[in-house]
Amino acid sequence: MKLWKVLSLAAAIAVHGTAGVKGADIVDTAVSAGQFKTLVAAVQAAELVETLKGSGPFTVLAPSDDAFAKLPEGTVAELVKPENRAKLTAILTFHVIPGKVLAKDALGAGGGVTVNGQKIDCELDGGQIMIENAKLVTADIECDNGVIHIIDQVIMPEGGSIPEVAAAAGTFKTLLAAATAGGLVETLSGDGPLTVFAPTDEAFANLPEGTVESLLKPENKSQLVDILTYHVVPGRIYAADALKAGRAATVQGGSVQIKAGSDGAKVNAASLLVTDIDASNGVIHVIDQVLLPAEKKASCRQMIHGAIAKGVPMYNSGHHGACADLYEDTLVSVMEMTSDPHLRSSMHAAITKARHQRFASRKAWTLRHCMDQMAVMLP
Repeated sequence: MKLWKVLSLAAAIAVHGTAGVKGADIVDTAVSAGQFKTLVAAVQAAELVETLKGSGPFTVLAPSDDAFAKLPEGTVAELVKPENRAKLTAILTFHVIPGKVLAKDALGAGGGVTVNGQKIDCELDGGQIMIENAKLVTADIECDNGVIHIIDQVIMPEGGSIPEVAAAAGTFKTLLAAATAGGLVETLSGDGPLTVFAPTDEAFANLPEGTVESLLKPENKSQLVDILTYHVVPGRIYAADALKAGRAATVQGGSVQIKAGSDGAKVNAASLLVTDIDASNGVIHVIDQVLLPAEKKASCRQMIHGAIAKGVPMYNSGHHGACADLYEDTLVSVMEMTSDPHLRSSMHAAITKARHQRFASRKAWTLRHCMDQMAVMLP
């Protein structure tokens, strides 16, 4: 953290810091303060009193009564109804962070993951500590089982499911169409949590012509599901944790590699464009390529090795044209099965070069050289 941020933070806490009630837990401290009547009533309605009186420790971002009063009229009355307990609990737990996190630590970390599962952002804006869209009014009220920070607005978690958040973004139409064709929308809308590496519409458009249309056909549903579930990881995994782990097991059964390099963070060969987009049941990371399961890549290698094994005796017996045709057909098939733009570009260049060569023998060798490269370069 930069020095000016540290000094600004220290000044803010010095002005706003307040001591808690000695020997009181979070709930008792909130009740004694007298400015959290709505929050306490909501905690009671959600049946979270016993939890927040537990050993913890917890960090509570506590909206004042004035903060709740800023909500649209009737919102609180609706939320405390028994039938809305799940929604109320989701909102309240978005205001609780596991452990005791002081304001300076929250700011230094840029926020934290709440009991709700979703992340909150914490930053310094013009000398004012902001937690999501709320101002930190009073920091570091010590309690026996944690700490309270008073905020001036109720902060709301993302209420939409993964498909709903993706639909609202407007850049995942192909992915959602594929999920619908694969019968996966209900799964992606379930409790989860799930982590989705979501290719953009542009990523799907970069696939070989006709690939998406072919995958959406009913007879190719199993192949489509195999590819889509390779983009889904069980659990809510934020980018920092994913990079730290380096690898994640997918719902499809294979695993993806996640790493940071000089050209940015990547999932396999795909670049991470946007990370940590929260949904009610998970998190979305946006990628610029469609990922293919390892089994499909292995199949590409097998196709190449098989074609070479068949093409060598063809060539040696003088059937250069037939050998070249076999190699070209194989490379075209491999192009349809991989989304890596570098590999596809290399194969396309080799095919184009071969088609402009006069002699079948040279054409065969040009394509064979490309196939040898692909056999090595395919992961």
